[in-house]
Amino acid sequence: MSTVEFNQTLISNTEYLKPFAMTLTRDMEKAKDLIQDTLYRALANREKYNDGTNIKAWMYTIMRNIFINNYRRTAKQKTVFDNTPNDYLLDYNQVSTENSAETTLGLKEINEAVYMLPEIFKNPFQLYCEGYKYHEIADILSEPLGTIKSRIHFARKLLKEQLNRF
Repeated sequence: MSTVEFNQTLISNTEYLKPFAMTLTRDMEKAKDLIQDTLYRALANREKYNDGTNIKAWMYTIMRNIFINNYRRTAKQKTVFDNTPNDYLLDYNQVSTENSAETTLGLKEINEAVYMLPEIFKNPFQLYCEGYKYHEIADILSEPLGTIKSRIHFARKLLKEQLNRF
């Protein structure tokens, strides 16, 4: 089959690809892109087509493989594409204010709960909250690292029980 005949056969069978592309993508624009990619691949791989075989089936296979590869690629990326216009967010000048009374009450309850912890848990926990690393706390309190980790863990657990509201 000559190049001209092959191209004409591809063009004449393009109409058969549209319903299949719509079935796969369920979106007209994506279906058009899929058809275009299919025709490009068919032209690029012309030498792989065997004369006398069903060209529609060959093109369907190319389209299906392109769709599957694209689907796998996007699933691997785990990216959510949001195509909605977000222009309204550019001029969004709403000012929000913080409810300081509620925040103050929450911090007060948390500080009281920390104060009520037994000394053995309170000291390592307060040092941890101040930003010290576990090994630094172990050095300061002259305790083994594992002991410090468990005391901080138990302090968190006790605080969680006391502050069940949060």
